[in-house]
Amino acid sequence: MNRILKHLLGIGAGAVLAYGCGTAMSDTKTTEDSMSASFQVNYDETIAKIEPTMYGIFFEDINFAIDGGLYAELVKNRSFEFDKPLRGWTELKDKGLGVRFFPINTNNPRNARFMRVQIDEPGSGAGLANEGFRGMGLKEGLPHDFSIQVRDIDGNVSAIRIELLDSNGQVIANSRVEGINNEWQTLTTSLTPSKTEAKGTMNIWFEGVGTVDIDMVSLFPSDTWKGRKNGLRADLVQLLADLDPGFLRFPGGCIVEGFDLSQRYQWKNTVGDVDERVVTINRWNFEFDHRPAPDYYQSFGVGFYEYFLLAEDLGAEPMPILNCGMACQFNTGELVPLDQLDPYVEDALDLIEFANGSTDTKWGKLRAEMGHPEPFNLKMLGVGNEQWGPQYVERYVPIVDAIKAQYPDIQIIAATGSDGSIFPNGEEEIEYLWKEWKRLKPEIVDEHFYRNPDWFMENADWYDSYERTGSKLFVGEWAAQSVGVASPDNKNNWETALSEAAFLTGLERNADLVTMTSYAPLFAHADGWQWTPDLIWFNNLDSYGTANYYVQKLYSNNPGTHVIPLEKDNKPVTGQDGLYASATRDENAGELIIKIVNTNNASVNASFDVLGAEMGATVSAQVMSSKDMEAYNTFEEGDKISPRSESQKVEGGKLSYDLEPYSLTVLRIEAK
Repeated sequence: MNRILKHLLGIGAGAVLAYGCGTAMSDTKTTEDSMSASFQVNYDETIAKIEPTMYGIFFEDINFAIDGGLYAELVKNRSFEFDKPLRGWTELKDKGLGVRFFPINTNNPRNARFMRVQIDEPGSGAGLANEGFRGMGLKEGLPHDFSIQVRDIDGNVSAIRIELLDSNGQVIANSRVEGINNEWQTLTTSLTPSKTEAKGTMNIWFEGVGTVDIDMVSLFPSDTWKGRKNGLRADLVQLLADLDPGFLRFPGGCIVEGFDLSQRYQWKNTVGDVDERVVTINRWNFEFDHRPAPDYYQSFGVGFYEYFLLAEDLGAEPMPILNCGMACQFNTGELVPLDQLDPYVEDALDLIEFANGSTDTKWGKLRAEMGHPEPFNLKMLGVGNEQWGPQYVERYVPIVDAIKAQYPDIQIIAATGSDGSIFPNGEEEIEYLWKEWKRLKPEIVDEHFYRNPDWFMENADWYDSYERTGSKLFVGEWAAQSVGVASPDNKNNWETALSEAAFLTGLERNADLVTMTSYAPLFAHADGWQWTPDLIWFNNLDSYGTANYYVQKLYSNNPGTHVIPLEKDNKPVTGQDGLYASATRDENAGELIIKIVNTNNASVNASFDVLGAEMGATVSAQVMSSKDMEAYNTFEEGDKISPRSESQKVEGGKLSYDLEPYSLTVLRIEAK
């Protein structure tokens, strides 16, 4: 069956399932009695090589993932460039006295505003309070780095006093900066809180009478990732590093497209000096009525340079996605005229130069000036995010033609729209695009699935019958929805995670075709999310991986190097008797790896007849299980559903293992 026919036959059923509630797992057994199952594994037969990019990370600035999340900046609207210049700030002054705050428009799009503070009569004090991102996470005993850009206009404002406060308004740290003169300068100091506070705030007080200008008011914890000043939250990056990802896709996601083209992601506005990056509204600011977020903007403290650097830190291939002249088709669907597409073409070519160009080039020189003279070795680039229709193809083609003419080795990623079950005329649109991709032959095509748990279990064989002669597959966004697509009631429960584990066996078995896959979305702020479910949850101080995260981690940490046959009754294990499985050979470690999912409410004694290899004396296992399908991890129980390690002796050279009810088990054993 070819790929196009697969879509014709498969997506319709998925569309019906997408909005339904998940149902219980397999009822093959209705008691706690154990079952038995026998499998055959051919260790020395290769089905496919597993690419190093197989398991990766999809990154989008949704759910306050960057500002208020990964980017460790604690001050909201630090440069006064939100829609309301004092959004996130509160004036501190006596009513009726001579203290005024004036936002000044600079007519410079790369630094649109600063704040003028005029103090004629300070009364009990003149200052500003910042609320942070649903508060500020402040840590006892940890230095926090404060900075402010300031210049004197007239008078004698001689110093600025800084206070950090707990949720009760008690001062837990203070300091001051001096030396204000009539030139813009950056003044810095450090504050060390006397207690830990998740909902802290910051006050800045002006000492004296006169007029001063301020900009870029900033506060960072000093314990950032790799100790980089004004960098990333170490705990969140560590959760990513623990996945050992093969790629990092950025910056999204729908923010690539924007609500309209004026709000699209423009990478050139995100590089260079941090104080000259163009602050932009985040399209998730107003997307959902159930989770309004009028204070959600992008400061681009994490821009394309930081994304590339993060990918390098993680040992992951960078995978940027660029706008192709189309705004989000779920919103305005605004198009740039084809005769005005040149800036989009130039953005693609210039990005490759920024990533890979020598320091003698314009954009390679900028990369070097930012601190990275060596190329980032970009190999692949997405053109368009979730576009569809002829309008997409006619914009895709000239952009890709220009890229290939100058950089023929860059691999192109094309889209198939969003999940076919949730966008207008989804089945027909995906069918149309697959015909076009068969003609245009992009190296990689991106498919997305947001469905209920049953769909993921019922379609572990989704790619078994896809055509093998065309583009490779990137399953770039997927997540089981416990209630419905984007429902605020979705939970990262064990049912969703276990169903995804079953689906992943199918992706791994088809690694000759599916060379990359990633869950979406990645991050969610517990007090600021717009979309759920999500892989990792965090608040201002803490973070945890969901059960879905740990499923992904087990796969990405145990990929092996080659897919090998694992069968039950001479067939791949795709749900027969409630079981799903895949097997790989790890030629580097000299080990057999088996991933097996039991969706029954009974244990299963699994025996494996391994051909072509002699087994070691001990099998190690990592097991995730829970009989409560509604259970999920929390801040209080971040590892409630997570892998545990165990091992057992192999008796008589025969490999067998008892699979717990509702479980994912990863077995590793030496194989000679």
